[in-house]
Amino acid sequence: MTLSVVRPFDPWRNPLCTCPPKYGLNPYTGCGHGCLYCYITSYIPNAFNPRPKERLMELVRRDLEKIPRGAVVALSNSSDPYTPPEAQLGLTRKVLEALLERGYRVLITTKSPLVLRDLDILAKHRERVAVQITITTLREELAERLEPRAPRPRGRLDAVKKLAEAGIKVTVRLDPLIPYLNDDEENIEEVASSAAAAGAVHLVASTYKAKRDNFARLANAFPDKAPLWRDLYFEKGQYFHGQWYAPADYRRRVLAAAAEAARRHGLQFTICREEFLDLNTPGAYCDGSHLLQR
Repeated sequence: MTLSVVRPFDPWRNPLCTCPPKYGLNPYTGCGHGCLYCYITSYIPNAFNPRPKERLMELVRRDLEKIPRGAVVALSNSSDPYTPPEAQLGLTRKVLEALLERGYRVLITTKSPLVLRDLDILAKHRERVAVQITITTLREELAERLEPRAPRPRGRLDAVKKLAEAGIKVTVRLDPLIPYLNDDEENIEEVASSAAAAGAVHLVASTYKAKRDNFARLANAFPDKAPLWRDLYFEKGQYFHGQWYAPADYRRRVLAAAAEAARRHGLQFTICREEFLDLNTPGAYCDGSHLLQR
C-alpha cells in the first residue's frame, strides 16, 4: 500500500517503543519552536524553518481512502502541528476536520495553546481525541533558554485546563528530563502537581538523549553544564539506536521520581523509549492512545 503523507508510525524501529500500531501525519516539514534538545535536526534539512506540505489536503484525502476507519492517526511526530505558520494557514485544522469527520481517532502532541483555536472540532469529537502538551518546566527563564521560540509554559498549562474543561483527555509530557537543568525533584513535582490541578489525566516522562546536533546547541547555551553532560553521556553512558543515553541508574532514578509524583497526584504515568516498564501504569501508553474510545 503506497501512502503519501499519512504513514505507518515507525520510530526508526526503536525496540524501546512499545506503543500500539498507528499512523503519523505531519502537516508541516520542520518546526518553528527551535527547542535546543530537538532531535529532528538530525534528519530534516533546515528543520527550524517550518513549511507546509505541498498538496497536503489532496494527498491526505487520497491516503485516507486506503486506511481503515477507526485507525489512530498521530499529529505530529516530527513537527508540532501548531507550529507558528499554522496560525495563518490553518492546515492542521483542515486535517482534523478530514480525519474526525471520517471516523478516525486522533492523537495531538503540541507545545502551543493555538490548539484551543480548534476546540470546537475537538470537543465535538472528544471521545476520539486525546491531546498531549509538552511542559518541560514551569520556570520561565529556563523555558525561554531551552525552547526559545515556543509558547511560554504557563500558556500551555492554561491550554491543558481549557481542554480538560471541555471533556478532552489531556496528557502532559515532562519530556525530556535533562540532567542538571530540569531533572530535580522540585521541577518534577511542580509540573506533575500543576498538570493534575489543571485537569490532565496522564503524565509522560523520558530522559534527554544526546545526538551531535542537539548536544551542540545545549552545550552552547549552557557551557557550564557541557563538561558534566560529556562525562555523563559520552564517558559513562551508552550509545543505543543512534543516540547517547545517560547511565541506566541515573535514568531510573529520575523517572522513578516522575512516576511517584504522578501517582501522588492521581495521574497515570508512562515512560517513553526507556526500558523501565515496571514504572508504567498498567494498560497505559506514552502516546496516550489508551485514552481514545473506539
